[in-house]
Amino acid sequence: MINENTLEERLTALESAKAWSPRVVSRLETLLRNGADEALFRINPIRFATDRSIAETEAVDLFLHGTAAGLFDMDWLLLCPMCSDVVDSFRSLTDLHSHYHCHLCQSDYEAALDDYIAVTFTVSPTVRRIRFHDPQTLSVEDYAFHYKVTSEGLTPDGVPWVEVIKSSIRALTRLKPGTTAALEIDAAEGLLLSIDMESDANFAFVVQGDPATQPQRVPITFSLGACTPNSGTLAPGKVVFEVTNVTTDHTGIFGVLQVPPGGPALGMLKFQPFLSGKRLLMTQTFRNLFRSEVIKATEGIAIRDVTLLFTDLKGSTALYQRIGDLNAYMLVQRHFERLLCYRHSPISKQLSALLW
Repeated sequence: MINENTLEERLTALESAKAWSPRVVSRLETLLRNGADEALFRINPIRFATDRSIAETEAVDLFLHGTAAGLFDMDWLLLCPMCSDVVDSFRSLTDLHSHYHCHLCQSDYEAALDDYIAVTFTVSPTVRRIRFHDPQTLSVEDYAFHYKVTSEGLTPDGVPWVEVIKSSIRALTRLKPGTTAALEIDAAEGLLLSIDMESDANFAFVVQGDPATQPQRVPITFSLGACTPNSGTLAPGKVVFEVTNVTTDHTGIFGVLQVPPGGPALGMLKFQPFLSGKRLLMTQTFRNLFRSEVIKATEGIAIRDVTLLFTDLKGSTALYQRIGDLNAYMLVQRHFERLLCYRHSPISKQLSALLW
């Protein structure tokens, strides 16, 4: 599945892009050659840096230069803060929009570059083909738990929210137009919730009372954005939902979850560190390599917190006249190098922690 000639050619281009720390490129090559499909899909460069003991800034540069060399495709992900659903993804910043709606928790959000816009990297299909390049051919489990939901969102206890969903799912199917699926569930007291990962179609049945002596059959009509009926009461025991997709062109990723009494409750998730849209836009390498990447004028996207530092060299005009353009330019460059060194120094990080 690896195109050896393309891989070697693009790795060579990456190696010559800048002076890398020892073995940085070889660690990336190991991932490209030996990593599982999941490891090469929507790579989080911050996690990559942590796992391989690489400086975060160098890891970000590595993937940006790797994208420019054709090793990766860069994705801008809109993440739901309540359920870590990948609400939408874009290959270009120009396609990013500020308003989005999550079908899983049926909530609307305003995108902000410093919160729930994550930038990830997927191996290019011209280098190595993985199954996630063709989402419509994925198994329903891969689509639901790897493609549609990210593992980056954590509960207050540190558990990936996707694992909570997995443990609650009692039935999951790909529901094609004009088809009927019989979803059989051993219902316990609590709530039976349905989700469609591609629309707002859902139902919620309360399970309570004495156990049923016979299977309970519930016909459900599934249409784009609605289930009929969408609520009711059932007894504990075997339940068969007969779900018919009456749409003509919508394939649902339809699941039924068992929620016990009292939880788990939806709340704002804590996300593992990721490369935010704000951080990427403030990365000089991104600005150098992807100058055409701009947000549409009609789609302003908020940045909640940003710090700007302005510096000026006193008497710079006289300096150029006194020592000549070349020597003065070298001193100005040294000035910027000192600023960059300070930015990544321990004292700078401590000061940032105190301020923010």
